[in-house]
Amino acid sequence: MSASITRIFATRAAARVPRSTAMFAASAPAGRRFITIKPIYTAEATSTGGRNGHAVSSDKILNVGLTLPKELGGPGLEGKTNPEQLFAAGYSACFQGAMGLAAKGLNVNLPETNNVTAAVGIGKHPQGGFGLSVELRISIPGLDKATAQKVADEAHRLCPYSRAIRDNVDVNIVVA
Repeated sequence: MSASITRIFATRAAARVPRSTAMFAASAPAGRRFITIKPIYTAEATSTGGRNGHAVSSDKILNVGLTLPKELGGPGLEGKTNPEQLFAAGYSACFQGAMGLAAKGLNVNLPETNNVTAAVGIGKHPQGGFGLSVELRISIPGLDKATAQKVADEAHRLCPYSRAIRDNVDVNIVVA
């Protein structure tokens, strides 16, 4: 076993990191550091039936039917969502929160009318299977474009979703 993999498994054992997390760390690109956090909040949801099934959160607030989009060969049933839409909603909300934190750190007054639209694409990955792409469209009315770009760049550095997919998913940030 290589020294780096040995260190990862030793770290996992010491920190009691789930095995699947340590395995991800072992396959991470060279130079990428694995960082363990102590969760303050943990969301939990259970899915049944895969992409044509159902998902419900442990507190039952999220309770959605799932459908495979027509573009992926599925039925694209009306009134149902898909994992990409759920990811887009979560990422855009999280990124907008990170923009507030970034603006505060940069001493920028962020107008309440700001918004973030996340467009999450799914397509064939060159190494097999599927991969994602993301475009974040940032609108901060009343803020000059250069300042808005600084806020967006800092938010991208701070946002937990951005951190989770960094070096794995192409994220394009567009400031209007």
